[in-house]
Amino acid sequence: MNLPVVQACLLAEADLQRIRRAADYVRAHDTDQVLAELLPDLTAEERADVSRHLVFDHTAVLVFPATLDGLCEELRERGLEPGEMTPSVVVRGRLARRYGAVVGESPVGIVHVAVEGRSVEVFALPVPPDSPLEAVAADERAAGHESHHAFALTSPGPVVPAGLRTLLQERGGAVPDGGGHNAHENVTVLYFRTRTHQRFELRLPGRHAPLPDPAVSLLGVMTGAWATQAVATMAELHIADHLADAPGMDADTLAKLTDTHPDALRRLLRYLSTLGLLTSADGTYHLTAAGQPLRTGTDFSLHPLALLYGGLFYDSFAGLTHSVRTGEEAFAHRYGRHHFTYLAEHPELGDLFHRAMAASTEMFAPVPHLLDFTDVHKVIDVGGGNGELLGRVLRAHGHVEGVLLEQQGALEAARSNLADLTARCTFMPGDFTEAVPGGGDVYLLSRVLHDWDDDRCLTILRRCAEAMRPGAQLLLVERLLPDREGSPAPAVAWDVHMLCNVGGRERSENHYRRLLEETGFEAGDCSALPLGGWLINAVRVAPR
Repeated sequence: MNLPVVQACLLAEADLQRIRRAADYVRAHDTDQVLAELLPDLTAEERADVSRHLVFDHTAVLVFPATLDGLCEELRERGLEPGEMTPSVVVRGRLARRYGAVVGESPVGIVHVAVEGRSVEVFALPVPPDSPLEAVAADERAAGHESHHAFALTSPGPVVPAGLRTLLQERGGAVPDGGGHNAHENVTVLYFRTRTHQRFELRLPGRHAPLPDPAVSLLGVMTGAWATQAVATMAELHIADHLADAPGMDADTLAKLTDTHPDALRRLLRYLSTLGLLTSADGTYHLTAAGQPLRTGTDFSLHPLALLYGGLFYDSFAGLTHSVRTGEEAFAHRYGRHHFTYLAEHPELGDLFHRAMAASTEMFAPVPHLLDFTDVHKVIDVGGGNGELLGRVLRAHGHVEGVLLEQQGALEAARSNLADLTARCTFMPGDFTEAVPGGGDVYLLSRVLHDWDDDRCLTILRRCAEAMRPGAQLLLVERLLPDREGSPAPAVAWDVHMLCNVGGRERSENHYRRLLEETGFEAGDCSALPLGGWLINAVRVAPR
């Protein structure tokens, strides 16, 4: 097509080509295709459901004409179909935050170029010749900070937008990236970044609640240590126990029961309410479902875990920078001993540690039912702590005998925990890095390997393999890192915890499979467990 020659070009050729490429993209893609490109973690069914409420609306680019005056006329002369230009509020604000005084009060315009029922949204920041804004233009062209694809909401009301935001973030991996309300268009735009390093926008008619301010979100992360200590204090004062059976309790009454300062306690209770552990009504406080696990004397109480995280582990995390610089555990750096050695020398802390580990044994509840134990006669628990997992297996299968291999100190707690099973359970002191008992049909290795580096893990697995006959099964219980970097999973935080406190690490399923295969096992099914745990079922193969 022969286009008229434009005598006084406001747009650089590079910017014009960016608009044309955006138009080509809009012509070639529908809603499902754009969603699949931006959010590959969504299933086809999820994309189809999202597409019922969203439609691909436009692709946006930021360009830099010499002036806004005459820009629409120039676009028409270039064979494009621009609409009316309106002022940008959101993008102008983003540029001002990014470049400060250089952008100053410079206007930013918005013009939509029609493309077969959709459009290219062109943001235009005027950059006069020899202006300091030329550096801004060069940076923005290279980085594409404001380039994005946009979806328009087709379902009115507040419920669908809230659900979409949750789905796109939790399942799609989208990360909020600002936004705001543009009164000139009466539309709220919410920006997100994706794991594919692209950006997209949700366009919601009218005024909607904005995404969290990035600085405020960062402050929330930075003050996470405060939440840890508030929960630990709640546990230490047994606030959950006092509130558990009460229809509601005011701060003064609770202060008398806990021997605390009423005003100071009220301030703590208010904070705990923002954390979702309490609610308040008419001056009284009530325990929420999230606060219930801090009660003592209940199944799977997290009370000892709250004390441990707010005490010994809290202090060791102050040395995280040392761990990151050196690769060594911060615990030994701060306490002069390895984690397990220190706990053995301080029985009261060792007892708290074992009670805290028992607090998360809800993870073990499905394990006895994920394997057919009909032909199993002996189960050997390697490094099983207080025997909680072995006890669950033995109680679920009355014909099975058990052996618990542990260090002498841990066996004392295990004998008490398994007092009803002593006729079917042997307590064997030992070191699983040196030898593992033979004769088992099933071996349990629960939350052991994450305490060690790969070399020590290989040693432990080889000791197990040496003791096991071909066909015997190894049940490995661990938290698993996600295969995709940036995917949310409990193991990601625990991995840093293991680095800091014991020098160990969490691993992905594939990582564990490699370790197992290297030591004579064939890894099979992997099953999800409560509290972010996973069960990998491996079989000892015949030596080559």
